[in-house]
Amino acid sequence: MTPGNDGSSIQPGAAAPVLPMTGNEFLASLHDDREIWIYGERVKDVTTHPAFRNPARMIARLYDSLHDPAIKEKVTAPTDTGNGGFTHPFYKIPRSRDDLIQCREAIAHWARMTYGWMGRSPDYKASFMVTLGFNPDYYAPYQTNALAWYARAQERCLYLNHALVNPPIDKSRPPEQVADVCIHCEKETDAGIIVSGAKVVATGSALTNFNFLGHYGLPVSDPKFAISGLVDMAAPGIKLICRTSYAYQAAVFGSPFDYPLSSRLDENDAILVLDKVLIPWENIFIYGDCKKAQEFLPASGWANRFSFHGCTRLAVKLDFILGLFLKAAEMTGGKDTRGVQIAIGEAFAWRNLFWALSDAMCGMPDPGPNGAVQPNLGAALAYRTIATIAYPRVKELIENSISSGLIYLNSHASDFKVPELRAYLDRYVRGSYGHDAESRVKTLKLLWDAIGTEFGGRHELYERNYAGNHENIRIENLLIANAHGIDKALVGFAEQCMAEYNLDGWTVGDLIPDDDVNIFKTRTP
Repeated sequence: MTPGNDGSSIQPGAAAPVLPMTGNEFLASLHDDREIWIYGERVKDVTTHPAFRNPARMIARLYDSLHDPAIKEKVTAPTDTGNGGFTHPFYKIPRSRDDLIQCREAIAHWARMTYGWMGRSPDYKASFMVTLGFNPDYYAPYQTNALAWYARAQERCLYLNHALVNPPIDKSRPPEQVADVCIHCEKETDAGIIVSGAKVVATGSALTNFNFLGHYGLPVSDPKFAISGLVDMAAPGIKLICRTSYAYQAAVFGSPFDYPLSSRLDENDAILVLDKVLIPWENIFIYGDCKKAQEFLPASGWANRFSFHGCTRLAVKLDFILGLFLKAAEMTGGKDTRGVQIAIGEAFAWRNLFWALSDAMCGMPDPGPNGAVQPNLGAALAYRTIATIAYPRVKELIENSISSGLIYLNSHASDFKVPELRAYLDRYVRGSYGHDAESRVKTLKLLWDAIGTEFGGRHELYERNYAGNHENIRIENLLIANAHGIDKALVGFAEQCMAEYNLDGWTVGDLIPDDDVNIFKTRTP
């Protein structure tokens, strides 16, 4: 049996296929007993709490697009589970270059609906769930679980997230030496394993249906720490202890005019705590296998796919930021100066690079397991490293070019509604090239929210660490080269050149020796 639209099960052959959630069904799916803590209080309903309600509705827009006749063709494809339904293309195994291109276009369309600022949109975790479908044997002896969850996630377009990294406590020590902190199995039962510990940073998990537990970091040597599987966000014992909410701060101290991004696109990061949580056997993918737990990120095929999603989303985000940069340069009167034009030109180069990498990932795919195709690994590895350099650089270009214009702003939208102030604002805060003060402030507040507020600062941290820590994302380029023999091929290429000469000169017959002109060879003793 498979889950129905209301979460129940329907018999095979029933008239109504299982379909992706609508926006309202997604919001309804969050009405459960999940334990979310923020500002010292437990959240009663994440769909109405000021910290989460508008981000939840931005996610609901994505689900509604799957059912919107005007958009549906761009963001859906038929399922491959035999249920007769449809799904977001990235939830489905790609079998060809065209399939990957369709995935990319759907990812980009959803990213544009959140202006590139929601890195953990529902399609993000499809990057992992599809590996369960095309590579189920990797998860043996839990391959049946893998295939069942592949179908379930695809048919419903479930919203899942993950928490992989151990808490930043005693970071130099492996998990088994920090056993009171790190996720581990306390005991096995007939129903599943009882797990305790914590993970970071469960980005957006307050609004997800399930959370994937995995491992990324120092090697695991104790089998009880080798756990990968899905936990229901409403399972007893799961707690999210949230960081401060930028959406809540915007609602209390600002307005949509003042904080247009943080007020609705804040993916709250949280400490995920498991206090004796039951993970049912049917939700487990890896257990007790230290090697698999350590290597699943590249070995499962997930690394190619999440990089593809992340690169495409970042390209959309840079489109948005660059559009704002252009507007701000005009509003502040600098668009025709050579220095600003150079900065904007460099920002375009970074933007073009990520679209080119996204093009390469889907346009030149690698073969995957069992007839699947994978986003190009070389382009994926390049994205993971270069993104950490590009995002801070684009931010620096904007700060240098727009400079004080980013903070030469009034405090709140309400200032414009005070007649005594409005005349001063209209004169002293007006924009260049005929733009009025309101338009200038609206543009620059949006840009400041993108790069200068706490929300903006968190996004720089996010892009720096999205694909892994700064050391791993670099050394993994070398490790992958070693694994595929690329290192030996490149050394061989260099040695091919070196073989064409020695101390006596050229060793190949088509080049002319320099014996006739070389001053050291022609001089007399």
